Amino acid sequence: MTTTENSQTGTRMRAVVQHEYGGPETLHLGEIDRPAPGAGQVLVEVRAAGVERGVEHLMTGLPLLVRPVYGWRRPKDPVRGREAAGVVAAVGEGVTRFAVGDEVFGIAEGTFAEYAVAEETKLARLPAGMSFVDAAALPVSGITALQGLLEVGGLEAGQDVLVIGASGGVGTFAVQIAHAAGATVTGVSSGAKADLVRSLGADHVIDHTSEDFAAGDRRYDLVFDTGGNSSLRRLRRVLRPDGTLVLVGGESAGGKLLAGFDRQLRAVVLSPFVSQRLKMLIATEGHEHLEQLASMVEQGTLRPAVGATYALADAPQAMRDLAEGRARGKLVVTI
Repeated sequence: MTTTENSQTGTRMRAVVQHEYGGPETLHLGEIDRPAPGAGQVLVEVRAAGVERGVEHLMTGLPLLVRPVYGWRRPKDPVRGREAAGVVAAVGEGVTRFAVGDEVFGIAEGTFAEYAVAEETKLARLPAGMSFVDAAALPVSGITALQGLLEVGGLEAGQDVLVIGASGGVGTFAVQIAHAAGATVTGVSSGAKADLVRSLGADHVIDHTSEDFAAGDRRYDLVFDTGGNSSLRRLRRVLRPDGTLVLVGGESAGGKLLAGFDRQLRAVVLSPFVSQRLKMLIATEGHEHLEQLASMVEQGTLRPAVGATYALADAPQAMRDLAEGRARGKLVVTI
């Protein structure tokens, strides 16, 4: 099959839609036209969709630098969600890697819906024995942790690694990837989530509600910060003189225009003038990294830490729990 069947044209589907930027209250369950795949695209019947920080930025329209791409006054695509696992329902012209009925996971636009269209290059086959819920937790968060540690951070066996935000979506993968690479891993999380972080392979856990990770004399070869709230000064304080800092996400102060990306840009500007390597992560999305994650799952070195699942109609609550810090591991919407 190389094109969408005519019977699919004009059909409707349930989706969580948003017609103005704002908080979770701007999301609501509605019915819209089912999309059709174009050349090089795949229509996925979504069984589960991951919830991640990037979706929160698209929901709020902040920082403002995202709006030229995603819509200045309102979202161009009214459906939120970017991570998905499901079954191929149709393929567009030129698609060769997948056929109708294949079980896949990957990255698409508008995955809080019964169907979503993905580029063929951003999908991979579901790992053997893996559920749709677990697979939906992998794509964006897993790729971010993988690239941030191994490619940008240059992680090596024997290094001391600090993961800030270790109990979150990206952090739970980062702890496992660093542990599998032979690093000594220290995770920063709340005390209530310390057991989760230890279970994923952390050698030490710092409770940020009662301890300061920047206090004391301990220094790290690699600091992987997914929290976004610490200043560059504090982060550099815990780095060894030749250490590497990798900044992920943008949650800290910087105004509506740049938000946390202000800190990342300042790090890049400062890096050539200091002995430490200060890097920002801009992840690239492709099937090669998805297949690498799938291989790690099949080898038993990586597992998604799904903290809660939500029905499609409850996707706004999932976004609210993420925004208010109640997420423990990954949150997943089931369809």
